[in-house]
Amino acid sequence: MNKILVSGLINIETTLKVDRFPVEYSPVNYPFWGIRSTVSGVAINISKALHTLGAEANLLSFIGDDGGGKEVLDELSSNNIATNYVVKDMKETPQSVIIYEGSGRRQIHLDLKDVQKREYPIEEFKKALAESSIAVLANINFSRPFLEIARAENKLVATDLHVLSDIDDEYNKDFMRYANILFMSHEGIKGSVEDFAKEIIQKYKNDILVIGMGKKGALLYVKEDDFLGRFEAVDTREIINTIGAGDALFSSFIYFYNQTQNPYISLKKAILFASYKIGERGAAEGFLDEKSLNELYLKFYGE
Repeated sequence: MNKILVSGLINIETTLKVDRFPVEYSPVNYPFWGIRSTVSGVAINISKALHTLGAEANLLSFIGDDGGGKEVLDELSSNNIATNYVVKDMKETPQSVIIYEGSGRRQIHLDLKDVQKREYPIEEFKKALAESSIAVLANINFSRPFLEIARAENKLVATDLHVLSDIDDEYNKDFMRYANILFMSHEGIKGSVEDFAKEIIQKYKNDILVIGMGKKGALLYVKEDDFLGRFEAVDTREIINTIGAGDALFSSFIYFYNQTQNPYISLKKAILFASYKIGERGAAEGFLDEKSLNELYLKFYGE
């Protein structure tokens, strides 16, 4: 199977478990075993998921020449993920703090540092693209110049917008226009998810659209078949933290679509993969390998 190019954010993630939302004020709290710091970010989450499933990722990102950057390099090395396309010249590595409670609800605070002002070396991108069959381009500014290049090279472009409430959103327009495979969450959608999907399809003509809906499963549109329908969620184990569920759904769909070009099976496997993943606390933890996922697939779907 060809490599998958992944361009996106890497950050140091700190998670804090609280009793409930809203958080009541207290000058000091002692959440024993409730605070953890790990290497995360969309690019890490997707690359680790792909690697665990069995694919090789060309990972493009920026990190700092600091302690956080060293953590990132150590994490990638321990997972046998190549770092040759990771630029290591930021003053500080981006950071996030995620507050979550027992039901899995979470609130994310993300400090991007100056990554949105940076430009990734185009020749390095072209080299990574030549080795890859799919370009996963997260909606961060340094990915933006890659969109047109990837489509001109007849590579599949996949992106996840996460939360979107306006189909004319200025920041995300380019990503919507160039994506063959477009993912997003339902969280910012007001009104019917199906109606919102139809507006996107009509305007941007994407080949595949997936809208993740948490406990309600996911909505899938396939242009080739003129199909628009819902896929139910599944419960594989107790939910600990829903952070990273969208990245897990997206990355596993890309992995299986790269193998099969079958969006229906790919989404069913992705829903299982994401369901299992949210049984862990960190965004880059809880990933199944392909063999284990296929066993789970047989258990749930019997196919």
